[in-house]
Amino acid sequence: MVGTEGEKAVDIRRLRVDTGYVAYDQGYGDTASCESAITYLDGDNGILRCRGYPIEQLAQHSNFIETAYLVIYGELPNAARRKDFGMLLRQNAAIETQMQRIFEGFPKDAPPMAMLSSIFASLAAYYPHLATNDFAKDLASFDMAAAMAISKVRTIGAMLYRYQSGLPYVFPKQDLPFCENFLHMMFSEPYKEYVAVPEVSRALNLLLLLHADHEQNCSTSTVRMVGSSAANLFTSISAGICALSGPLHGGANSAVVQMLQAIHDDGDDGSRFIQAAKSGNKSNRLMGFGHAVYKNFDPRAKIIGKACDDLLKKLGVNDPLLDIAKRLDETALKDDYFISRKLYPNVDFYSGIIMRALGIPVSLFTVVFAIGRTPGWIANWHEVASTPKGRIYRPRQIYIGPKRREYVQMAERP
Repeated sequence: MVGTEGEKAVDIRRLRVDTGYVAYDQGYGDTASCESAITYLDGDNGILRCRGYPIEQLAQHSNFIETAYLVIYGELPNAARRKDFGMLLRQNAAIETQMQRIFEGFPKDAPPMAMLSSIFASLAAYYPHLATNDFAKDLASFDMAAAMAISKVRTIGAMLYRYQSGLPYVFPKQDLPFCENFLHMMFSEPYKEYVAVPEVSRALNLLLLLHADHEQNCSTSTVRMVGSSAANLFTSISAGICALSGPLHGGANSAVVQMLQAIHDDGDDGSRFIQAAKSGNKSNRLMGFGHAVYKNFDPRAKIIGKACDDLLKKLGVNDPLLDIAKRLDETALKDDYFISRKLYPNVDFYSGIIMRALGIPVSLFTVVFAIGRTPGWIANWHEVASTPKGRIYRPRQIYIGPKRREYVQMAERP
């Protein structure tokens, strides 16, 4: 098999039937589980394209909602479709009054991603006509379900922040664009509405856009696997949120800020930390460097690194963590130790700094990541649901447990 960009694969779908063997590939690092038309990723050369468009061009010319439409529907919208899509998002941003009570069932200090996954899954209960677990019926109402997922995940994220902060909920306004509405719901005060300055809304827009889809990562593959059982869109995305909550996946940007804060608290400018990291000290691991897929550089990191620098300059923010981040970045790009190991900054390295500058607490970083990734989850679910004669995902295994043994009944007790 050969993909449109020349990717080569060996079709082993009949391997077990024809030979009695299965292929062993722990973590599926060299296994293509599907054919997809959504995202092309070439990690060796640092290439990322959504529906054929280079991520650099989308970051420069597009915005999150337009890119979300592209990822989900395959083409950029014309003016009329962009308006209709935006209207669907605005009209479906609010949370049902009864749903608001779900928040009160959680402890104030509950993990935000656990809350997000649970509350998002409840959408299938509140809108059962959009979540029938029947592909034909769910695809017939796909446009509405997709708009609800994108719009309501943002509202739920803002509401759980308000709940955990002991603040009254702020509800969405239909006249506000997507990112401005999120910031309004997050930071407005009882008698003072939060109005985002253009630099802030642009930074959030870019952050979400860069996370819209990223090929078959852990959470996206989870959405496809759950969806392959004919599970509805909301349930499948809830499973993706659970996968994203893991520290090896969605928690990386939080770990970067925690690392930078620890360096700062230690009175270091990053120099001592770099030396300790090179010595192999695991307690001084460089977070936000290297990537499981990119063996050259993460193209998103170049974009977001510049945006981070510009944002802090425009806001007049003097963040000592940014100075440390810059030093780590500059050192790693020149040092043979990091170059030889291809440890380049990835998108997580600067995204945490941007969210910190926007006032988003570290505990909400992965929630924002989930908001950005929702269009990609939707698109991948749709591919599974609309594939003729699709089959349920069911990996094989290599059994290494005990061989057959006979059950020995215990003697009766006196």
